[in-house]
Amino acid sequence: MDKKVKVLLVGAAFSADLHMDGYARCADIAEIAAICDQDLARVDSLAARYKLENYRVYNDYQQALHEVDCDLVDICLPNFLHHDVALAAFAHGRHIISEKPLATTVAAAAEMVEAAQQAGKKIYYAEDWLFAPALHKALALVEEGAIGRPVYIRARECHCGSHSPFTKTIQYCGGGAMVHLGIHPVGFVLALKKGRWTELVAMTSDGGAANLIHTDMEGEDWSACLMKFADGTTALLEANFVTSGGMEDVIDFYGSQGCLHVDLTFSSALNCFSIPGVSYSVEKAEITTGWSKPAVDEKFNLGYVGEIRHFMECCLKNEEAKVGLRGVDGLEALKVVNFIYQSAKNGIKIRNPYGVAT
Repeated sequence: MDKKVKVLLVGAAFSADLHMDGYARCADIAEIAAICDQDLARVDSLAARYKLENYRVYNDYQQALHEVDCDLVDICLPNFLHHDVALAAFAHGRHIISEKPLATTVAAAAEMVEAAQQAGKKIYYAEDWLFAPALHKALALVEEGAIGRPVYIRARECHCGSHSPFTKTIQYCGGGAMVHLGIHPVGFVLALKKGRWTELVAMTSDGGAANLIHTDMEGEDWSACLMKFADGTTALLEANFVTSGGMEDVIDFYGSQGCLHVDLTFSSALNCFSIPGVSYSVEKAEITTGWSKPAVDEKFNLGYVGEIRHFMECCLKNEEAKVGLRGVDGLEALKVVNFIYQSAKNGIKIRNPYGVAT
């Protein structure tokens, strides 16, 4: 294919590295035209890691948008910056990829979706779980009837706490563990069930001194939500910052004739005992000494590689991404997180105020 998507990457830290691995693996249809970050040393480090050539460097995204010939802006920034960069990108006639959550508030996310529609541009919402190979296989098994009639899903993302200082402040993050981590299981079940949820009830730690461990966080460090869907199934969704030993991305499916357990992060084929410690085992692991299961191609198995290729293919065709990966899906996921917070704060069950389409 001769045509390539020209990408302006805004941000050069953690999430940018996840996306760059995807771009490196679809160089046949994607080209990094420029990287923008206030810390130019991060740009140099990222570019060197992926052996980039012929790219431009900026420390101001407005200047980059004015000067860079690109098709798409990939926003790999803290949550509170997604909105402003997205609106600027639409004003310059660019599509965007937005990391999760789409924004810090429902109002800001809705404005992004509206701005994209008015500009005739696409929001590609980066929900990597939807491209995890293990989950694809699991859903195929469920579809073929291997566990009978599906009745219950349990999904969680948990680890010991974010590396980012922005997660400590609700203004910058939008909440706590549920908006930062739980957005994955929320987005996944909404995509799986086509958004047809009927009611939910939730509990969280209360933030600050009321948290289980992270008393320096304004948002909660533990949260859980029970959701019901129009097809009669139920889901339990959990997110927390109190899990030691590395990130847990675990999804369980229960049916009338069986069950299925998916572990995206600790399902490595390797089992290693090391006295000095391995260089890397799994995301958020505090130590790597003793027994560990070093991840094999972690970014691929978590879905980042597949999502980037999908977005590039959609951009080339000027098409929407599949369900769960569009701007409207990011907006709906954030609405549900907002309802989870309302339920936990007020101690109430919330019924879907929008109704459920038949």
